[in-house]
Amino acid sequence: MHFSSRRRKEEKKKTMAISCLSIATNLTVAPSPKSRNQTHTQNPLNLTLKSLSNSGKLDEALRLLLESSHQSKSALPQPNVDSYAAVLHACISRKSFDHGRKLYLHLLQTEEKKDLLKNPTLKSKFVTLFSACGKLDDARRAFRHGVDEMGSVPESVYVAMAIGFSKNRNFREALLVYWEMLSRGVRPGNFAFSAALKACSGIPDIGNGRAVHAQIIKSDEEADQVVYNALLKFYTEYGSSYEVLKVFDGMPDRNVATWNAFVAGFANKDQFFEALETFRKMQRDKVGFSWVSLTTILSVCSRMTALYFGKEVHCQIIKSAESPDVLVLNSLLDMYAKCGVTEYCKKVFDGMKSKDLTSWNTLINAYAINGLMAEAVTVFDQIIKAELKPDEVTFISLLSGFSHAGMATEGQILFDRMSAEFNIVPSLGHYACLVDILGRSGNIEEALEVVKKMPMKPSGSIWGSLLNSCRLHGYVSLAEVIAKQLFEIEPTNPGNYVMLSNIYAKAGIWDKVHTVRELMEERGIKKEAGCSWVQIQDRIHSFVSGGGFEFRNSYEYRTLWDELTREMEKNGYTPDTGVVLHDIDDEMKVEWVCGHSERVATVFALINSGSGLPIRITKNLRVCADCHVWMKHVSEVRQRRIILRDTNRFHHFEDGKCSCNDYW
Repeated sequence: MHFSSRRRKEEKKKTMAISCLSIATNLTVAPSPKSRNQTHTQNPLNLTLKSLSNSGKLDEALRLLLESSHQSKSALPQPNVDSYAAVLHACISRKSFDHGRKLYLHLLQTEEKKDLLKNPTLKSKFVTLFSACGKLDDARRAFRHGVDEMGSVPESVYVAMAIGFSKNRNFREALLVYWEMLSRGVRPGNFAFSAALKACSGIPDIGNGRAVHAQIIKSDEEADQVVYNALLKFYTEYGSSYEVLKVFDGMPDRNVATWNAFVAGFANKDQFFEALETFRKMQRDKVGFSWVSLTTILSVCSRMTALYFGKEVHCQIIKSAESPDVLVLNSLLDMYAKCGVTEYCKKVFDGMKSKDLTSWNTLINAYAINGLMAEAVTVFDQIIKAELKPDEVTFISLLSGFSHAGMATEGQILFDRMSAEFNIVPSLGHYACLVDILGRSGNIEEALEVVKKMPMKPSGSIWGSLLNSCRLHGYVSLAEVIAKQLFEIEPTNPGNYVMLSNIYAKAGIWDKVHTVRELMEERGIKKEAGCSWVQIQDRIHSFVSGGGFEFRNSYEYRTLWDELTREMEKNGYTPDTGVVLHDIDDEMKVEWVCGHSERVATVFALINSGSGLPIRITKNLRVCADCHVWMKHVSEVRQRRIILRDTNRFHHFEDGKCSCNDYW
């Protein structure tokens, strides 16, 4: 059960070489010899073993197998390879490591049975079982046992070991196994190609992935759908758009899994428009869909606040002949939550036949991010009454909601209950919420005390929360100390530099504002431009702060803008130029603040949407104070409900008021 010294040295050398490994694409290798067809007489023992194994009676099956192995002169038939394979198959299905290990030790310690461990079928099954149970050392030993004496090892054995490593996220070792297979002259087939591509995706290693692709092209065996899907998944994650499209267009057949990989690839790269368009094309081509398809696209709708697209997906779920699984319905809940439609979220939740804790957590988060903390607490109480145990996510949603609602006392009480009543050890995320609760409410000293007493090192999010608290309450000196910590932890995060610059600007310390901006230029850090988007019917329109000149110079825009200006002035609105943190004159500041992306998006929606319809806008940054006041006035003078989602929370504007009560 142990490697030889020579083998360990070889393994160490290979592991050290993996960082610069380059798989050759021009290897000339001989195909692995086919195993000869052997005629087996029907063994009655195997029927009994299969029956016991299939019914879950592994103890009895293993006892019978071992007894028949020891009693060569008894009436019991002698077991053959199929006998052991039947029991191992059941062990794999039930992930029964103990039964598999007993069988392995039996074969290893029985001299006349020892050679069975070199049998490719049994070796592959032992490797699969041990790796599926997370016992990689045992899997590795089973794989290595007798390899040098076997002469030729089939591709299936190498693939079993490579898959085992990948499933346990040891992608480098998986790629090493593939490299070893090539070096031993075994020709890779589709199973090996897909395993190698998964390993390359996990490292990630674009060079070796392209090398495997070259081998696929040169292979005599035609690539199957699994290999093409693996290629597509690899390039969507790490390749260029050109490579993705080339693989996709070159596929002889495309199934639902192919399209799912295509859509998910765009989603993972935050290319949401491309993901939605690909899903549209999938529908036009009448490919159909799986629950994975809908789960993926609902996640995209959630992140883009694309409510109309999300509703279309909901219709497809309702029309489906099959009952949706919990994952799909949880994604649907999240979509409605992230689009600010809590009433639909609650309807979907109430209609679910089976709910898991994620369902409850999603509903709590829906209420929390939309400022409905009373409803969120009610759902939490229902979880307790249902005798479900809340988890870490439950408390993060509630604590974050308390923070943005200004409910400092309630937040502190809940934080204490989490460990005392529910035995949940606070994580870094929970401490970040507590620090934010204290800092936002003006209790900076208490927040700093929490940071000092934390059992773990403060993260960038915790220091960032403290810096934001300094911005809210004008603590310039403390902000400088905190910013220094942030610049060390997150040296390339533009938000930290911008926040410190804004703190200086608000205090009128313009020389330090310029110093921060010069530091950003030296380090090549650019401020993220404000961007807002709004969905009108089936199209999503995006606007960048200071941009959209063609629309802003249009007759429709200027006419409505002038009307709004007159109506809002009568309503008592005057622009707050203090939010423009640049050393320029007041007239320029007014022009600047009027070009904020959320305002342009709102005017666009007023022009292009029906009277009385809600306007839903998403912004990639925090809404500024003057735009927040402006939105309240627009909702009042135009009698329109405006739902704005920024990086922190939702703002529901109606009749001149906001759901956040001006605390955000």
